[in-house]
Amino acid sequence: MTERKRTRKIDWEDLRFFVALAEEGTLSGAARRLGVNHATVSRRVARLETSLGAVLFDRRETGFGLTAEGEAVLMHARPMSEAALAIRHDLDAGARAGGTVRITCTPTLADRWLVGSLVPFRAANPTIDVEVFASTQALSLGRWESDIAIRLARPLDGELLCRRAASLAFALYARHDMAAAVENGDGERFPVVGYPPDETPLPESRALADWAGGRRMAFRSNSLSAQLAAVEAGFGIGMLPCYLADASPHLSRIPGTEDLPSREVWILARRDVARRPRVRALLDHLFARFEKDRAAFAGAVLPEAVRDCALSPSPPLAPA
Repeated sequence: MTERKRTRKIDWEDLRFFVALAEEGTLSGAARRLGVNHATVSRRVARLETSLGAVLFDRRETGFGLTAEGEAVLMHARPMSEAALAIRHDLDAGARAGGTVRITCTPTLADRWLVGSLVPFRAANPTIDVEVFASTQALSLGRWESDIAIRLARPLDGELLCRRAASLAFALYARHDMAAAVENGDGERFPVVGYPPDETPLPESRALADWAGGRRMAFRSNSLSAQLAAVEAGFGIGMLPCYLADASPHLSRIPGTEDLPSREVWILARRDVARRPRVRALLDHLFARFEKDRAAFAGAVLPEAVRDCALSPSPPLAPA
């Protein structure tokens, strides 16, 4: 009988580097995620390809794309990667109530609402630390980059625990004198404040464009906080979340523009992670705080957490 050709033994570490490159798409992205240099990622992936006797990636100018063989390997390697991360996470976390809970959230919601809402949680749970990653880039719950995610869109992953927390209302705002001029029919001369043209179209930016018609856009930013500051400074009229703009003493809503598209706020977590005591405690707290501020997010009243965070001095924390 002819001896079958044997391949080299597969090193799990090589598979881990392969998964990172497959998901990030670039050597630099995979290197940042793994905490190594890009040459190490390239060497590990090349060694895996040699071991398997297959080309796993198409090298392109824009990055790395999987071949058919690479897709097949990823289907098996990704669950292995998630299982290994889960083991490490469980050993690190244990079943104790204390420890760190990681949250990913949009920057404005993190700065203007989340921090204030966490003040009573910190007082009631002094052994639980909170790590907030404020970014419009969603971290992966599956790769344990975050325990809880607060996002402005309904998730497509049916494996996640998800719950709609609030409806986020938007309205048009301007400085008091400009808003009064608009109400008196003299507002056509005012420009608008919004997002850069290369930003992904959002419901609120499309609504602003429909309302503004051909008005000049005097200020553009991908930061809602910067847009808020620009509207306060008199650059023009902006489409802003009510919970954010209602907290400003310098702004008024443009009359007749309250019934505009809203966004849904969702809280997400992996089902197994949500059972951990410290994560469950923070989830329960967030659900309760969103419920308490439901009317504020809908544009009816000023959120208590915003008022506490933005306008009141911070109370001293009890020693942990």
